[in-house]
Amino acid sequence: MKPFRHSLSSVKQFGGKVEDYLPIHTWFDESKSYTAEFMHRSMRHHSQGIFQAEKEFGYYITNSDGKEVPVRTIGEQHVKEDMGIIPSVVDWMRAIAPAKWMAGVKYRKE
Repeated sequence: MKPFRHSLSSVKQFGGKVEDYLPIHTWFDESKSYTAEFMHRSMRHHSQGIFQAEKEFGYYITNSDGKEVPVRTIGEQHVKEDMGIIPSVVDWMRAIAPAKWMAGVKYRKE
């Protein structure tokens, strides 16, 4: 379970228990319910996804050791562990191969 491994990494970096971080790491990987392929990451594994996590969980969590840990830092850890970098949404969009149907109905060939 990948969120569990990310949570173990968070414990090493910030202290606390796996359960402190599991909801955040699970949230990042929820897009696996759409596809098991790595492309699921395009939905939350980027800079905007990290800011969305902050909206979802707040600016910080207090772990079981009583330490305040920024959600943004936890999100950055998750994305960097999976991607090696923190891409932007635009980085993902530029990597998508356009199909004619994406342009809308008037551009479809009948």
